[in-house]
Amino acid sequence: MIKQLTFATLSLVLLLLCSCGPKDGKPEFVLSYSVFFPSTHIHAVLAQEWADELAIRSQGRIKVDVFPGGVLSSAAENYESVKKGVSDLGMSCFAYSRGLFPMIEGLDLPWGYESGEQASNIANRFIEHFKPAELDEVAFMYAHAHGPGILASRKKIGSAKEFTGMTIRGTGISAQMIQALGANPVGMSQGDTYEALRKGVVDATLCPIETLKGWKQGEVIDHVIRIPAVAYTTAMFVVMNQNSWEKLPAELQEIIKNLNLEWMQKHALAWDQADREGEEFVTQLGKSFSDFPEPENAIVRKAFYPMLQEWADRLDKQGLPGKEALKFMSEQLSSQKQ
Repeated sequence: MIKQLTFATLSLVLLLLCSCGPKDGKPEFVLSYSVFFPSTHIHAVLAQEWADELAIRSQGRIKVDVFPGGVLSSAAENYESVKKGVSDLGMSCFAYSRGLFPMIEGLDLPWGYESGEQASNIANRFIEHFKPAELDEVAFMYAHAHGPGILASRKKIGSAKEFTGMTIRGTGISAQMIQALGANPVGMSQGDTYEALRKGVVDATLCPIETLKGWKQGEVIDHVIRIPAVAYTTAMFVVMNQNSWEKLPAELQEIIKNLNLEWMQKHALAWDQADREGEEFVTQLGKSFSDFPEPENAIVRKAFYPMLQEWADRLDKQGLPGKEALKFMSEQLSSQKQ
């Protein structure tokens, strides 16, 4: 009888041990995660925390190795690298893969965003609502987006007509915005913008205010001008290779889905915290802040509207829901006014 009880007890202990995690102490799944942000950036830190939390919640069944700073794949190569299986997961900007995201690229237009939280929430709702086919080749985790773009300038601007003849740093959609205002866009990386502003190569730059601290550009500008109509964003993705996703059992997929819901909000709030720190940095430097008068803002908004309509028309011509997308964005911005 005692031997039978001992055997039963031992069997139960072994069963419990086996069910608590990897049988040999090693994870069942090891995934690589390519992040274009440098290791010290808050969004790279959040990516690492996501990986750490996933290891805990999966009881060690999943291990994610995070590679920040673009060492596994560059910012521009990130999405394709995930799709092809070079990395299992990736985080970068949709805009860095020009032409691949005809619907999603519209998120970056100057809709008049008020915060990173708002921009991030709208980005995720847009993708959830339309389920764009452009994401069909990967497993979409979540999106996040920076706070509203502002004009950081060496001179004060108080009217729309003052843009004429200015030279302003901008790339992609922000370059189109600059042209629509009658100014001259100059494309360059954030790393080159500091010297360009310092030397007067450009008069101003369009950017989220967090950039003024993160890239120290607040040191070489004199004025921050808030123009609601200029408030664009840059939407960013977290995606997983489709095969890597499908190899995971349903219970682990569910853990990841729940984790994603939490982390998309962490990223959104982190953008707003970074903007607050950027504003504090510029304030301590003694630089001025001003808000565009509403009549002038209306002129800017009118100048930008063709960009929104052209995006919708382009989608319609491709057989995509352009009119619906334009309506969705307008309604989301109206309903999420802060």
